[in-house]
Amino acid sequence: MADASGTRPAIDAAAVDGLRTEVLDWRHQAVPASRHGLTAEAFASGGSALADLQTPLLTLDSGALTHNLDLLAGWCRDRGVLLAPHGKTTMAPALWRAQLDRGAWGITLANPAQLRVGRHVGVQTLMLANSLTDPQAIRWVAGEVASGARIVSWVDDVRTVERIDAVLGAAGIANDGADVELELIVELGGAGGRTGARSVEAALEVARAVGASRHGRLAGVGGYEGSLAHTADDAGLAAVRQYLTALRSLHERLLAEGAYPGDALVTAGGSAYFDDVVGILGPCATGRGSSGGAAGPRVDVVLRSGAYVIHDDGFYRGISPFSRQGPARHDPDGEDAFRSAMHVWARVVSAPEPGLAILDAGKRDLPVDEGLPVPQLIGPELGAPMRPLTGARITAVNDQHCYLVTDPDTTDGIELRPGDVVRLGLSHPCTAMDKWTLVPVIDDADRPEDAVVVDTVRTFF
Repeated sequence: MADASGTRPAIDAAAVDGLRTEVLDWRHQAVPASRHGLTAEAFASGGSALADLQTPLLTLDSGALTHNLDLLAGWCRDRGVLLAPHGKTTMAPALWRAQLDRGAWGITLANPAQLRVGRHVGVQTLMLANSLTDPQAIRWVAGEVASGARIVSWVDDVRTVERIDAVLGAAGIANDGADVELELIVELGGAGGRTGARSVEAALEVARAVGASRHGRLAGVGGYEGSLAHTADDAGLAAVRQYLTALRSLHERLLAEGAYPGDALVTAGGSAYFDDVVGILGPCATGRGSSGGAAGPRVDVVLRSGAYVIHDDGFYRGISPFSRQGPARHDPDGEDAFRSAMHVWARVVSAPEPGLAILDAGKRDLPVDEGLPVPQLIGPELGAPMRPLTGARITAVNDQHCYLVTDPDTTDGIELRPGDVVRLGLSHPCTAMDKWTLVPVIDDADRPEDAVVVDTVRTFF
């Protein structure tokens, strides 16, 4: 439905607000039995303290979320690039709304099931960072496009273009009497990477196939540099920059051929190398005031960073452009760096031998794929005053347990006892959020004795 200005809102605010009326019960593992029967809104009204909850528990920090949202939105605005945050990190409509409210162009998602969540809450502009090959998904996306949504998807193979044409040719889906066209971005990859045409020449062939197709329209070029590197050392950065230079070359070749039938998007950028993306691809943008015409199509550069909104105390803390060490880099704990908004609170359930404590959080509760959790604070109870836990480490994680090892020479005489609570720093928000259907947002994770629940984030993985 259009608003008073005649345009459709970026997301259906009423649908997102409606999630707050959900009644909480046994299905929400973050909510103790004493809070069952409350709505999410009542639970988040400030009447529930951290001390009222139970372990294991994942929380988000309100101040860190706001800081991260504002920081990247402003950074993109200052550089004239668009942001389509990768929503698969959180699968949380409330956070998508916060990103869109700060000017995000749209929301990026990874598969058709995630697209359905986005459309259910009324996200109007979506990017599918993947190829459409499933016939049901192709037909569904075409139907959504025919109804007025904008869904831009990727393609890296001439055979995929032919498949889309065949499926939609048989389906007969039309838009105002004309054949529906899907906006397709040609994806460039690289040797050893994930998806994407493996050379500029191969990508040009795909683009030409899109141009000749009945149901496709060339919308730009893109890809993901993060699949080609996982470090910020010289070798990693060189691989990223070489790839981005090739992506820019692909775009320039298509411009020279007049291959774009309208405005174009050039898109790359996760949360690890977005500075290089803007440095190399930024000059492709023609400026927001451009409307194409005789001088060529309007071109926008679109970042797709997703992990930044939650950030972490592990992989992204080390690799983010805002926190890498070295010349012209930022203080990783400074005002111009992202802040980790997520923590797991875990309780000691066993201290079976000296120097070993077993916590009640495991792989089902916290991420381990980008590094083990890091012990940060310890206290006698959840919501009690806590002090730093130095000289301790997590050595192994089972499905439901962590092994916390301490060294009496470096842990300042701390003896862990059953019932003690440890705050853990985490690595990789994507595989933290998918373990929780509802995540309490507290006002200050660094002052647990005063922390209260001020919001909740509902996820749909």
